[in-house]
Amino acid sequence: MNELPQQLANGLALGALYGLIAIGYTMVYGIVQLINFAHGEIFMIGGFGALTTYTWLPGGTSLLVAIPLMIIGGAIAAVAVATAAERFAYRPLRGAPRLAPLITAIGLSITLQQLIWAFYPDAKKAVSFPEFKGESFQLTDNLYIQRADAFIFVLAPLCMLALGVFVSKSRSGRAMQATSQDRDTAKLMGINTDRIIVMAFAIGAAFAAVAAVAYGLDKGQINFEMGFLLGLKAFTAAVLGGIGNIYGAMVGGVVLGLAEAMSIAYIEEIPGMQQLGGGAWANVWAFVLLIVVLLVRPQGLLGERVADRA
Repeated sequence: MNELPQQLANGLALGALYGLIAIGYTMVYGIVQLINFAHGEIFMIGGFGALTTYTWLPGGTSLLVAIPLMIIGGAIAAVAVATAAERFAYRPLRGAPRLAPLITAIGLSITLQQLIWAFYPDAKKAVSFPEFKGESFQLTDNLYIQRADAFIFVLAPLCMLALGVFVSKSRSGRAMQATSQDRDTAKLMGINTDRIIVMAFAIGAAFAAVAAVAYGLDKGQINFEMGFLLGLKAFTAAVLGGIGNIYGAMVGGVVLGLAEAMSIAYIEEIPGMQQLGGGAWANVWAFVLLIVVLLVRPQGLLGERVADRA
């Protein structure tokens, strides 16, 4: 039990990463009821956009100076791809049966993977990403915070706070809420719903880019397949929290991250469970948690509050 604080910190950092990606799923679903399964690849594009930005910087640039520029570069790349996907892949299918945009999203996901695989140097294997170096921060005898974890601990709450203020206080945020409740009525009230939908895609993509930079700084590498499993887990987090609820996305991510960290640390210590513990089973237990939550509470942990569906 001495390592419990450390495992909680690890789980919170992982959960914050999932939550940032999950916001993209939940915002798009909250407005157009579309599950954008290409969002994991938007996260991946954000990582490669950030890395490309870093390679363009003068040699010897401090990482502290480079990180804000990397976030901007990654966000521009992710937002550009996400908004183009909405305009050319999803918008023409808005009136189609729901299966059509779902299949399109899966096809777009594979296409984006293959584009990076084909055109980015060394994307077929792990590509080196600038990494935080130096000692971690020691808070107590049993608790160390890695520099990359500190980064996500700062950025995730700031992003959520900014989004919450934007949705509740700004004119565009209120237009998002109106569009999520009734798109046709929102149009009659003079709201440009197409612009609002594009905005939802863009915000989700920008958050995914922030998560991609945090992931790269932590792992020290990225690859063209990294969006698949992380995107699937982020979708799981969105469903856990209550898809369509922007705060539920972060709550679901934190719950999922803690479940993974705890399963890696403790399940193999349970008598008779040694073969079901460790990192190899972390993904399994994450999805077992999803099944249990959906059986007990199908609407997710926070449900789906209509006023917050944007």
